[in-house]
Amino acid sequence: MELDDAYFMKQALVEAQKAFDAEEVPVGAVIVVEQRIIARAHNLTERLKDVTAHAEMQAITSAANYLNGKYLSGCTLYVTLEPCVMCAGALAWSQLERVVFAASDPHRGFQQAGIQLHPKTHIHSGIMESEAKLLLDVFFAQKRG
Repeated sequence: MELDDAYFMKQALVEAQKAFDAEEVPVGAVIVVEQRIIARAHNLTERLKDVTAHAEMQAITSAANYLNGKYLSGCTLYVTLEPCVMCAGALAWSQLERVVFAASDPHRGFQQAGIQLHPKTHIHSGIMESEAKLLLDVFFAQKRG
């Protein structure tokens, strides 16, 4: 059975929900190679007291460990929010084949900053955008309320 982008983004949303439940900014990520999830992660910045502990960074490290190499050629990252500039740098170095994100981040996303990923990386956005955005909106409304 061929699994599609929506299936894998749902898995990233499961991770985002874990972050939400732990009072972390609800961003989740999975990395897939050959239709198989090799890394799952969510934001851990509060728990680890580490500003670099974004879901994407955690997923990159986990996938690199799984593959026993620093390059993620042939892999796809599914993430619920457009990666920030920091994560975009790591994504570029990791040489992912694809980056698929749900919701855009017009304030801190890598695209608004004009950052380019690796030339061979294909970018797709908007997959399950409303679900990801709703989780973020509820999280920040609770923080502000």
